[in-house]
Amino acid sequence: METSDVLDTVGSLVSQLKAYAAKLPVVVPMSVVPGGIKPKEEAIEAFEKTVYRFRAQSGTSIYKRLNDLFIESLEAFEGGKLLSSIQPLLAVLDHLEQMQRDKEILASPGDEKRMGEYRAALHKILPGGKPELEGAGRGL
Repeated sequence: METSDVLDTVGSLVSQLKAYAAKLPVVVPMSVVPGGIKPKEEAIEAFEKTVYRFRAQSGTSIYKRLNDLFIESLEAFEGGKLLSSIQPLLAVLDHLEQMQRDKEILASPGDEKRMGEYRAALHKILPGGKPELEGAGRGL
């Protein structure tokens, strides 16, 4: 498994989160929907397939330690908790960057660019994902 394979997984999940977030109303009182608005079953299945495909591919590789974060994101997504599903993916990106700094993995310039793009996409989904906050909350 290569860094680009991990980024393919992250990219797929980011895409699914963006699609889900686009369907949510801007503001929903928690008293109306205390557990969140759950995604459609098809969206959950697609998210789940992506996560389990990664688990199967990561095997005994160095990327195996990311499995728990992907599962955490999946569980939050299944429960309709958008924000809680984003945080583990940001942590995956943080771990990848740390692994690169520690020279555990090699990331091409294209991989580094993708990490930045995925981080930016996730930050845009978060509340307050405004351009004036660009650069806030980056990395470890």
